[in-house]
Amino acid sequence: MKWSIHQLSKYRQDGMPIDAYVQLDEVMERNQDIRAISPVHVKGLCTFGASQMTCQLTVTATLTLPCARTWEDVEFPIEIETVEVFSWVDEEKRGEDDGEVHYLDGDVIDMKPVLEELILLEVPMQVFKENTEGQMHGGKDWTYATDEDVELHRKADEPKLDPRLAALAKYFDQTDE
Repeated sequence: MKWSIHQLSKYRQDGMPIDAYVQLDEVMERNQDIRAISPVHVKGLCTFGASQMTCQLTVTATLTLPCARTWEDVEFPIEIETVEVFSWVDEEKRGEDDGEVHYLDGDVIDMKPVLEELILLEVPMQVFKENTEGQMHGGKDWTYATDEDVELHRKADEPKLDPRLAALAKYFDQTDE
């Protein structure tokens, strides 16, 4: 999704509609948790001013991420509503507080890096596959236990009185006479 500023001049009156699919495999290289990404559907409208392009976009895709419990693949759909502003003003006219504006270094608008950033921001820290609660059994040198399991083990592991010291326990139970 690249356009030169000269190409975009024909859309000044009515704007430029966007309805395209983009393959962003570079996202998987930037975040190792992403196992696969479907083609990203970008839909919206770009309008033009004297030295900027404003795009109102809807970005949808499906990410394949690992389940935090079982490490199996989980399909995670994302939908992003965003407004992106691309500007090609001279460096002297740029404001210091323009964090929301993407400035161009040349005469070409490349939307791929912006789309990659939007998708990377949507990746959750953990994803759980449905119906996996309690399916963990353990592995080498570790086990999985719920709070109820821990409580049962704690009750079962209460200290038992050594039979050799039973007489000593009776001694402390006696009352002073």
